Amino acid sequence: MPTLAEPSAREQRLIAHYRSLSFRDRRRYARKASPEVRARLAFEEQQIAMDRSPGGLAAILTEGRELQAPHLRMIDQAFQRIANGEQLQVMLTCPPRHGKSQRASRWGPLWYLRRNPTHRVMIASYGAELADDHGRWVRDQLKEYSGALGIRLNPASHAANRFDLEQPRGSSVRGGMVTAGVGGGLTGKGFNLGIIDDPFKGNDDSGSPAQRDRVYDWYRSVFYTRRAPGASIILINTRWHEDDLSGRLLQNEPHRWIQIDLPAIADSPNDPLGRQIGQALWPSQYDEADLADTRETLGERIWYAMYQQKPRPLEGGVWKWAWITSNRLDPKAWPGKNPTRVVVAVDHAGGDSLRNDEVGLCCAARDGDGHYYVLDDRSRTMGADTWGTAVCLLAIERQADAIIVENNFGGDMARQIVTQAWNDLEREGETKGMLMPAVIEVHAKQGKRLRAEPIAQLYSRGLVHHVGEFVELEGQMVTWIPGMDSPDRMDAAVHALTELANPAAAATGSTPYTDRRLSGRR
Repeated sequence: MPTLAEPSAREQRLIAHYRSLSFRDRRRYARKASPEVRARLAFEEQQIAMDRSPGGLAAILTEGRELQAPHLRMIDQAFQRIANGEQLQVMLTCPPRHGKSQRASRWGPLWYLRRNPTHRVMIASYGAELADDHGRWVRDQLKEYSGALGIRLNPASHAANRFDLEQPRGSSVRGGMVTAGVGGGLTGKGFNLGIIDDPFKGNDDSGSPAQRDRVYDWYRSVFYTRRAPGASIILINTRWHEDDLSGRLLQNEPHRWIQIDLPAIADSPNDPLGRQIGQALWPSQYDEADLADTRETLGERIWYAMYQQKPRPLEGGVWKWAWITSNRLDPKAWPGKNPTRVVVAVDHAGGDSLRNDEVGLCCAARDGDGHYYVLDDRSRTMGADTWGTAVCLLAIERQADAIIVENNFGGDMARQIVTQAWNDLEREGETKGMLMPAVIEVHAKQGKRLRAEPIAQLYSRGLVHHVGEFVELEGQMVTWIPGMDSPDRMDAAVHALTELANPAAAATGSTPYTDRRLSGRR
C-alpha cells in the first residue's frame, strides 16, 4: 500500500480543510486539484476510510478482500462508540466461523490503537496460545502497514504477547497490547480496552462447574481489576453453557452489559439486525440450507448452544426437550389459529413487596381442538409497583379473558394490585374499551408435583405448543425435578395451562364476550 512523505505545513492546512468537507464537496475539490495534490487527497481518502471503522480499515488494507456483512458492522459500531470515548461493557455472542474473532480481536484492536495510540489493549482467551495468536496478528499488521496506519512499534518491545507503540509526538505515554490466557496472572498490566475472546475451550471445559467458577473468579479478581479509568470491556464468545461467563454476568449484573446477540437463524421478532424469523445471519457464506445441514449433524443441544446462542441445560425428571422442540409452532403461523380462551398467569414474589424480585409472567391459549399454546414469557425482575401493570398490559395485548394469580402470599393484595393497575390503565385510555378479565386465584405452593405432572403429560401427548422459543422458561421446565423449589416462569406457565385444561373452566370461552375480545383473531 503506498505511503506519502510527511506533509508540509501548507499541506497540513489543505488536508485539514479537505477533511472538513462533505463527501460530495471533497470530490468536487479533488477534480479541480493538480495531479500532485490529487495524489495527496487520494491518500487522505484512504485515511478517512480507515478512520471510519474496523471494517473500513480492513477493506483498505486488504484491498477489499476482507469480507463485510451487517453483523460485522454491528461489531464495528461498538468499537466506534468506545473509540469516541464511551465507557461500555459489550457482550457479543455469535456462531462459529462468522467472523467475530477476526473483527473483534484483530481488526478492532488494530483500529482502536490507530485511533488511540497512547491506550493499551488487553486480549484474553481460554489459552495463552490463542491470545498470543491475536497479538501476533496485530503486531504483524503494525510492521507491514506502519506507514499507512500512522503508528509504529517500539523496536525495544515487540513480542507477540506484549508490545508497545512508539510514543506519539508530544506525548510521554506509550500505547500497546498485552495478551494472556484466561486464568493467568496479569500483575502490573492494565488496559483501556479489555477483550475476552472465548473464555472456554469447548463443551467439556464449560461443562465443569469448577472451571466455570474459576473463570468467573478470574474475571472478577484479576481481569476486572486491571481496568484503567474509563476503560471498556468486550466479551466475545459462543454460548456453551447456560452458566458460562456470559450467563453468570447476565444473571448477576445484566444492567452493565450491552448485548449483541446474533443467532445463526433469526428466532425473534426483535432481531438486532431486523431479520425475519428463519433468516440466516450470513447467507452469502452460510445460507438456511447450509445451517439446516449443520443442525442435523450437531443435534439440538449443540446447535442451540453454539449456533443460536441459547444453551440448553440437561434434562431433569418431568419434562423432556423433545416434547417442546417437536411441537413448537412458528410465530408466523399463530394468526391462523382460532383460540377459544386466552389467559395470563403471574407468579409473584409476594403481593405487597416493593423489592425487585423475579416475577413469572406467562400467557397461554387453548383452541377448540384441545390444543394449548404458550404465547409469551414476559417474566422479569419487577416490584409490586410495576408487575401489576405488566400483567394488565399483556392481558390487553393478547385480549385475555382471565388473569391467574396465587393467593398464598399476599393473594388478596395481588388481586388489588391487578385491579388497581387495570383501573389506572382504563383511566389513561390504554384498555381500549376492553372489559377487565376475570381474576382467578389459585393456591399453588403445596403439591407442585400434582399440578405440574398433568401439564407435563399434555406436553408428552403433543398437545402443548410453544409459539416461538422461550429459552429461560424451557430451561426451567426440563431441569425441574419434584422436590426442588418450583421456579417462577414454570409456575406461571403451569398456572395458565392448568386453568385452560380445567374441565370446569372450559365453558368460560364457549360463549361470546360482550366486548368481542376473541373475535377476528385470524
